[in-house]
Amino acid sequence: MRECRRCLVSGRVQGVGYREFCRRQAQEIGVVGWARNLPDGRVEVMMCGVTPELDEMTRRLLAGPAPAAVEDLHSEPCEEADVEAGFEIR
Repeated sequence: MRECRRCLVSGRVQGVGYREFCRRQAQEIGVVGWARNLPDGRVEVMMCGVTPELDEMTRRLLAGPAPAAVEDLHSEPCEEADVEAGFEIR
C-alpha cells in the first residue's frame, strides 16, 4: 500500500546539491514526490511509495551527498498531496 511522508532535513543541506541528490535517489528507488529549500535553511522532502522504499529513501536522506552535513531529519506520515509521477525539485 502506498503511503506518504514529509521530511524536514536540517544541517548543511542548502547550496550543496542536496535537492538534486534527493531527485536522483528517488528515481533510483522508485519514490515519487518533491524537495524544496525552506527559508530557515532546511530542506523539505515530500515522498510517496511503499514502506520499504520510503525507509530506504529516509536512510539515504540521512546520509546525503558528500558536501552536505545532515544534522537532523524529522519524518512524519502525511496525506498524499500535490504529488505527481516522478520527483521534482521545487
